[in-house]
Amino acid sequence: MSSMSSVAGLSKFITTLPKTKYSILVMLIISILTGIIYFLVDSVNYSFIEEIIYGGLYTLMILGIPSIMSGALNQQVVSIWDGINLKIKHSMFLSALSMTILSLILIVGSVISRIFNIDIFLNSLLFGCVIIYGFNTLVFWATSKIRFTKAVTTALIQPILIISMYILITFLVTDTSFLGPIILQITIKALIAGIIFVLAIYAFITVIASPFKKNLGIGVLDLLSLFIAHMNEGSNSLEGLFENMSEAIDTVVTFVSFKTEKGIKALFISPSVHPGPLGDLGGSNMPTILANKFNHFTMVAHGPSTHDFNPVAVSEIDKIESAVKKGLENVEYSPNASKFIRYNAEKANIGVQFFNKGMVILSTFAPEGSDDIEFGVGLTMMAQSRSRCNVKDSIIVDCHNSFAKESGEVLPGNAEVFHLIEVIDKIDNNQNKSDIKIGCWQTTMDTLNKQEGIGESGLKTMIIEVDNQRTAYVLFDSNNMEVGFRQEIIDAVKDLEIDEIEVMTTDTHTVNTLSRGYNPIGISKRPEIIEYVKKSITKALKDLEKVEVGTGTEKIENLNTFGPKNSTELISTISSVVAVSKIIAPVLLITSLIIAFIWIFFGSF
Repeated sequence: MSSMSSVAGLSKFITTLPKTKYSILVMLIISILTGIIYFLVDSVNYSFIEEIIYGGLYTLMILGIPSIMSGALNQQVVSIWDGINLKIKHSMFLSALSMTILSLILIVGSVISRIFNIDIFLNSLLFGCVIIYGFNTLVFWATSKIRFTKAVTTALIQPILIISMYILITFLVTDTSFLGPIILQITIKALIAGIIFVLAIYAFITVIASPFKKNLGIGVLDLLSLFIAHMNEGSNSLEGLFENMSEAIDTVVTFVSFKTEKGIKALFISPSVHPGPLGDLGGSNMPTILANKFNHFTMVAHGPSTHDFNPVAVSEIDKIESAVKKGLENVEYSPNASKFIRYNAEKANIGVQFFNKGMVILSTFAPEGSDDIEFGVGLTMMAQSRSRCNVKDSIIVDCHNSFAKESGEVLPGNAEVFHLIEVIDKIDNNQNKSDIKIGCWQTTMDTLNKQEGIGESGLKTMIIEVDNQRTAYVLFDSNNMEVGFRQEIIDAVKDLEIDEIEVMTTDTHTVNTLSRGYNPIGISKRPEIIEYVKKSITKALKDLEKVEVGTGTEKIENLNTFGPKNSTELISTISSVVAVSKIIAPVLLITSLIIAFIWIFFGSF
């Protein structure tokens, strides 16, 4: 599984936050409960009922009301400063989370107060405010695309409101002659402790941001902010950042065209371009976008490519379209095609079918788990099969239909590469050719969605009939398939009027916006998915008609992608930052918290 797919795991913290009203309700309940618990544990001056009433009201006024106010104000302030991502529900949730942290600190403080018979409510309140001040600073700075100084200022809102409400309540219920010293003490302690903690956060972010700026020329906080904007609002602003680090590459697209007297009936395209990185960024929705650029039934399969070949912008898909349309102008058609035949060697399994002057090779390592076939490996397969079988075009398809968490890419030097070379050497190119019929059907699978691993194009099925043999090409708009599900589908359709079937996925990364990061089809609702396959085959059989067929290979030039260099650099940079963060984060943050704790609880001036 790729690092870019793993990043999608962050989305569960972005897209599944509770509604505003629930955050407000939580703040009201937790603030009241905090006071009740504190008074019951620490107070000896009131009756049981009075402790519940006074305690609940006290912390409702000190914690609950200010936190709700800060939730509204934070969003407005960030918006005024042209920050992004912070909607009202995010702001309220952040205030609720911060208040909950403060409440826990106060409850722990009440227990310590009772055990040691000392009053540390004020110090506990200040220490908690310092922690949520630093936490809010980090969140605003890292996610809202505002400067550090603005993040620091915005993060003051909740602590200031809470401390101000504490001073107001103290003014109303105690001897006001002590108010001056209290305010001075609060100001000095909170100011120094806050500076210590925020400087630690600044140092930490500066350290982890440096490798991104040096190696890739991008800001890590810009990357994070724009990623969240995409997950949260569908913004494609992140593509601009990708373009700054893009590499122009040349690759190929291969295709099979089927036409009747009325014109093209269907296209089967295999671009050596990867549909990533995730969501709707770059080429993630390429299988659907590219297919929709043609006015006839179009299947966009997964060609040999890895995340190195992710287009940096949706507009790059236009170059693939242009290449295919250019290639279609030179296609030679004939009614000749061969039967579909399977070959295997070690882990490699292929299905081969000849069309006119070209051939299709459907490659899978099922039932073993596997991920993307690297472009260089795909080129080797193309060259070898063209030479051995004396064909003009070789359309290589990575069926991408057998995924496990430990699945790895097929890269030069892997044993699987030699298995592929060996199995191609077994192909018998002396196949009888006959007339060809095809039938097509597609469905968006409306009852399923991204949660079940289904992309925008749903399911497309093409039945190819040659010499009374019917072969079903079944293509899901999904990112790979759970190990074993392919065979389950094959077994389930044996009673239908077909002789062969291969199940493929497009490798669309639009479905990779879920908490698990990867999302292969077949994790859930397998029986329902199988019913869709059965229906699509039945419908496609009714659409069978005679066609002529031709193949093509076209070069795609200057496609702006992540590129081998930057993809490797990005992954290695992320890995190094994670490794360094595991050491630096605890040292800086814990040390600063200890210093702030000592200053607040034991400092004197």
